[in-house]
Amino acid sequence: MIPRAFPPAPGWSPDGHRIKSEIDYSRGPEKTWIYGALRVRDGQQITMAASSRNSVFYQQFLQQVEDANPVGEIWIVTDNLSSHNSLSTRTWLEDHPRIRHAFIPVGACWLNLQEGWWRIFRKTALAGRSFANPDDITQATAVATAQLNARARPWIWGRPAPPTRQLRRRYVYIQ
Repeated sequence: MIPRAFPPAPGWSPDGHRIKSEIDYSRGPEKTWIYGALRVRDGQQITMAASSRNSVFYQQFLQQVEDANPVGEIWIVTDNLSSHNSLSTRTWLEDHPRIRHAFIPVGACWLNLQEGWWRIFRKTALAGRSFANPDDITQATAVATAQLNARARPWIWGRPAPPTRQLRRRYVYIQ
């Protein structure tokens, strides 16, 4: 997410045409990255806003995940970002043996349950909003996470089975 550097344009012109905002994209210190984890057994989420996607912030996020799950083995299903498999992250993981990584294949993000959650999270926290600074993004992330956790349910991969259809008899046999 990048904070907006200009006021948002009005949505529609007087003659009914959609007004498009100018594109203001930069890779500066104002960019904010959002890390997220979903515990599928109960639907609880953990998010963290960071100023970079480096190994240090990723390890901080893993520590938050470990603190939120005090017992048992923790499997992190993730993509192949370099910070997820860097030397410092692998060294950190050696000191935290409960955390294990499962890397999804390149081009198969649909295998990851987290992608469905990200869609819901982006819609709740970020869609249609303009942020003046990184603190606003962090605040929106925290509020959306709290709202989603308040109504969390277990996540199930796939669609539910369609209901069975009661077939009517086409013919009635009379003797």
